[in-house]
Amino acid sequence: MKKILSVVLCLVILPSLFTFSVFADDAPDISAKSAVLIDSVTGRVLYARNENEQRAMASTTKIMTTLLCLESGDLDTEFVVDSEAIKTEGSSMGLVEGDIVTKRALCTGMLLPSGNDAANATAIKLAGSLPAFADMMNKRAEEIGMKNTCFETPSGLDGENHHSTAYDMALLTREALKNPDFAKICSQTEITLEYGNPPYRRTLKNTNKLLSMYDGCIGVKTGFTDNAGRCLISAAEKNGVTLICVTLSAPDDWNDHTKLLDYGFKKLKNYSVGLSPYAKKVPVVGAREDTLTLCSDTNGIIPLQNGEFSKLEVKVLTPKFVYAPVKKGDKIGSIEYSVNGENIFTENLYASHDLEVNDGC
Repeated sequence: MKKILSVVLCLVILPSLFTFSVFADDAPDISAKSAVLIDSVTGRVLYARNENEQRAMASTTKIMTTLLCLESGDLDTEFVVDSEAIKTEGSSMGLVEGDIVTKRALCTGMLLPSGNDAANATAIKLAGSLPAFADMMNKRAEEIGMKNTCFETPSGLDGENHHSTAYDMALLTREALKNPDFAKICSQTEITLEYGNPPYRRTLKNTNKLLSMYDGCIGVKTGFTDNAGRCLISAAEKNGVTLICVTLSAPDDWNDHTKLLDYGFKKLKNYSVGLSPYAKKVPVVGAREDTLTLCSDTNGIIPLQNGEFSKLEVKVLTPKFVYAPVKKGDKIGSIEYSVNGENIFTENLYASHDLEVNDGC
């Protein structure tokens, strides 16, 4: 077993005297009953309204269904859809009995035209039944940290115990966007693919009008039922900063998102912390190499609000040394960023490459 001894390296830029409120005076007026705006990298909340209030979330549910489908692998093997699963009300990707599809096609059918048939077919393919798939959804939600969510349907059609919160759905979206297949699909205004019996080419169009309405929009998902009202989750990127916005029960959701995203981009800017390279190297015992280089997801570039950079405190927590063998991607340490004594972000440090045991030869 690999042994790790820990040491803390503290880099203090300046003491912090800054506190941020999510209810700032310049926050926009919106129609949504529940809303949240977060920074995708750090997960910091920039705006919130009833963000932990449980509500129906309609077809934004399909973010979870799609994520589970993509994480299951084997995305391009063809199979025949379950004939009963596709018999459902509401929006559809046009599946009929006997259709030949792939998991990737079902993911496209969920994220673009919001096909309830695609969601049900996915649930049966992955879990064998809708209740069993709901269990998968809720287990994954727990792993993500969605503490006020209960999934009951794969499509987002109303269920007695089917609900989430704006904040939980933001956490889900942040996790989903880390999946490159998810990010690619949800960012497209339309996709041409083949399915059917026999499969033939057809083009599916995205219900997310924000992709063409808002400069920098990169997704994510619309939703609507009479019970839930209009629901929308968007993500947008400008100057290297990515924001995630969630509104539930929002009659004017397109404008809500435009206002909130503009609000967030005015507040955030990427900064390079400029850590010493020695903070990302650790001594190695039992290998041919003397040191191990560590890497991170951000490489020391993080989004901060106006005036925060000069008040930022950084702690690099690295081992005193590590024992070989080490595998690329092993978590070796972490970096903590805080403002005014409050942790705003912790990122992991990983081994940049494999280290084999020195056998003495």
